Formats: sequence, C-alpha cells, structure tokens
Amino acid sequence: MLEYMTILIIKTLVAFAVSLLIVAYSTWIERKVLGHVQLRHGPLRVGFHGLLQPIADGIKGFFKEELIPDNADKPLFLLAPIISIGASVTLIVIVPFGDKITLFGREITLYLTDLDVGILFVLGISTIGSYGGILGGWSSGNKYGVIGGLRGSAQMISYELSLALAVIAVVMVSGSLSLIDIVNSQTGLWNIVKQPFAFVLFIICGLAELNRTPFDMPEAEAELACGFNVEYSSMKFALFFMAEYCHMFVFAALVTTLFLGGWHGPFVDGPHWFFLKSFAIIFFCVWERSTFPRLRYDQVMSFGWKILLPFGLLNILLTGLWMLVFNM
Repeated sequence: MLEYMTILIIKTLVAFAVSLLIVAYSTWIERKVLGHVQLRHGPLRVGFHGLLQPIADGIKGFFKEELIPDNADKPLFLLAPIISIGASVTLIVIVPFGDKITLFGREITLYLTDLDVGILFVLGISTIGSYGGILGGWSSGNKYGVIGGLRGSAQMISYELSLALAVIAVVMVSGSLSLIDIVNSQTGLWNIVKQPFAFVLFIICGLAELNRTPFDMPEAEAELACGFNVEYSSMKFALFFMAEYCHMFVFAALVTTLFLGGWHGPFVDGPHWFFLKSFAIIFFCVWERSTFPRLRYDQVMSFGWKILLPFGLLNILLTGLWMLVFNM
C-alpha cells in the first residue's frame, strides 16, 4: 500500500509538472506562431528567441499591483479565478499520456487513474470551469464584465450540447466511457476515420468552449474591453490566463484521445505520439486564431443552435443506423 501511494504521488507530481510546463510554453508558442503569421518575430529579448518569456511573465504577475473594485462581490471575485484554474488542473488527472512502461522492474501506467465514466468526468469538470469566467464577470460590478459573463454562460450552454453529441458518437463506436478503452479501441483504425463528422463537431465546439477566435464573445476586446476579466489584475488575472491555456492543452489531449488514437502511432506506440498529436492541435488552435475574424454574437448563437445541434443529432442517427446494418 505504501509503495502504491508513493508511486501515485510521484506520477501526480510528474504529470502536473509536465502539464504546467506545457501550459507555460503554450503562451510562447502562441506569440511566436502569431508573430510569424503576421510577419514579425514575436518574443526575442528574454532568453534565446524569447524562451524565458513565460518565466518573466510569471515573475511580473507576482509583483503587479492588485486591485479589487469597491462595488465588487469580493468573495466571488476572489473565488472565480480559483474555480477556473482548479477545474483546468483537475482535468489533467484523467488525461492518459500513454499505456504502460517498465521502470526499475515495475510496471507503471502513464496515467493517474482510469475511471469507468472518464469522459463524463471530463464533461462535468469542464462545465464547472466555465463558472469561473461567469462568476468573475458578474461579481466584478462592471457592466462590461457582466455582459461578458452572460455571453459566456449562454455560449457554454449552446455549444456544450453539440459537444456532448460528438462525444456520444465516439462512445457508440468505442463501446465504453473509459478514456483508456476509447484509445485501445483505435488500435487498428482511428476514430477520425470512423467519425469524421463528430471530429469536426468536437473541434468547433471545443474552440467555442475555449473562447477562442472566432468564438471569443465573453472577452471581445473591441466590444467589451476584455469582458469578464476586465477588472482583474496581478495574479488573479494570471490565473484566468493560465486556466485558458490549461484548457487548451486538455482540449488538445482530448482530441488526441478521442479521435487520433492517443499514444498509438506508426512503428512504435508511446507517449511521444500523444504529445506530437497534442502539439499539432495546439498549433491548429493558434493558427485558426490568426486566420478567422470574430463573429457577431447573434451569428455565434445561430450557428450553435441551428447548424451544429441538428448536425450532431443527424450524426448520431447515421452512426446508429450504420452500427445496426453492419452489426457493430
């Protein structure tokens, strides 16, 4: 029992350290990719090609002045960023980085836990994380923050329905809610081939859940002056910032797990394939931000309810008919 707990604690520390390092340098990747897309260099001054910029940003965040509006609901105002980052970090627990390795004569799994209802756990915790931005905007006492929070709540409800429909299609072809079982079911053929429509639906809804362009309605700098986090400063703002990129990494990990075969790849399976696929999805998230303009709010809501939701329902119907006809 003591040996098991020691291994679990070590795996937890390693998983969180690796994940938070990826989150920190996702900010560097975004700046560099956006810079090159816009024909500029991006961070250059702090470290080689700006590689120490995330560390410098963290140090600066600790020493920035912290302000709380007089008319803010202070308990909720302080709690909101903690909810956002807490939910994001919790999701790392369920991410399967790989299968099993033998280390010092012992078999060690490259995931912290395998829940029978793993995908439901992910959907539930990600929903809780959305409340951070909603409460942050509402509790700030700023009209732009309130509007941003309202937009965030409406967008979350609209796109989580379609996101769940994409996940249901994957569960149907995989026959399990466990993320490990879903990965193992893709040994011969990835779900992106079995469920291309669900893959597109999941990508679009995931970008909306992340508030990435063109779905960045809760922030919308040109309209809401940064929206739900307009009154946040210092490390409270940094926590929202970290939560955003942590969610992006978890999103990339889920796309890899649900549709791209997880740690399976050509030649030799292993965690290197998981991280290569995840970084490819992160690159896509940055690339599309530099490509697509922001939509109007009514366009975002119409697209979610009138196009994506029927599209997801139709995909489930076709998946059920396909499984019935071919006895799968």
